[in-house]
Amino acid sequence: MKLIKLTAISAAVLASTAALAAEPVIVVDDNAAVAYEAEPVAVAYQAEPASYAYDANAGVVRNTTGAVVGGTKTFFQTAVNPAAVSAEIGTLGYGANVAWAVNDKTELQAGWSGMNFDGDRDLNANDSWINWDKALGDGYGNYKGTMDYDVDFSNPYIGVQMRPFANNFTVAAGTMVPRNKIEASIAADADSEGIATVSIDDVEYQVDTATIKAENKNKLAPYVTIGYRPNINQNWGVFGELGAAYMGKMDAEVTNVSGSDTDGFKEAAEKEIKDKNVWYPIVKAGVTYRF
Repeated sequence: MKLIKLTAISAAVLASTAALAAEPVIVVDDNAAVAYEAEPVAVAYQAEPASYAYDANAGVVRNTTGAVVGGTKTFFQTAVNPAAVSAEIGTLGYGANVAWAVNDKTELQAGWSGMNFDGDRDLNANDSWINWDKALGDGYGNYKGTMDYDVDFSNPYIGVQMRPFANNFTVAAGTMVPRNKIEASIAADADSEGIATVSIDDVEYQVDTATIKAENKNKLAPYVTIGYRPNINQNWGVFGELGAAYMGKMDAEVTNVSGSDTDGFKEAAEKEIKDKNVWYPIVKAGVTYRF
C-alpha cells in the first residue's frame, strides 16, 4: 500500500513539473511521517547562441568581448574595403578621396585637395579677367609693377554625397579643415615716378614696395556642391562638381612697406583683408574607380 501511494504521488509530481510549475512540491509519507521536497524535473528550452548566452547564475551576458571584437572586425573590414576612390583637380588644387557606401544612394567621403605654386607677374591695368593685379583686391587694379607670389593650399575634408533621385545627379555637403596661405610682394615700376597707387576705402596710398600675407583664421570651412557622375563602365566613371566653401575670416599681415603714409597703408590693407567673409568657389572634375 505504501508503494502504491508513493507511485501515485510521484506521477503527479512529474506531471506538474512537466507543465513548468513554479512552486516546489512537498511529498509526505504518512506512514513514515517524513516530509521532503521533490527534485525538479529538467525542463527543455531553446539554447541561446554561445557567444551571447545568458548566465543565469551571474545575471550577465557572457562573452561580451567576443561581441565587441566582432563589431570592431566588421567596422575594420568596412573601412579597408571602400566603395570607390577618386582623383580630382579644380580650384582648390589637385587631390583624391575615398568613399564608403552607406546605402545605394548615400556615400561617406574623406579626402584632400591642395596645391603649391609660386612665381612672378607683371601688374598692369590691361590684365585678363582673372586679373592678377586685382588678386589682392580691387584697390590694386591700377598698380603698375611686379608681384612675386607664393600660394600654399591644403584642404582635408570629410562629407556626405547623395544621389537623391537614384541617378547620376549628386548633392554633397561636408566640412574642410582649411590651411591656405598666400604671400605676395609688390614693387612699383622704376618709371612709375611715385604714382604707383593703391586705393582702399577711397583713400589712395603711394606704395613703392609691400609684402602682404594672408591665411585662414577659421579652423573649419563647411561646403556644399552639386554634381554629375556618369559611369563609363562597371568600374570606371567621371564626375564634375560646382559649389562653394565658406572659409570665413582671414588673418593678415602687411610688412616691408615703403612709400607715403606707410603706417596708414599697413593698417588699411590688413583691415580690408580681415573684414572680409570669404566664400571660395569650388569647381572640380575627376575620375572614379568603383570596387
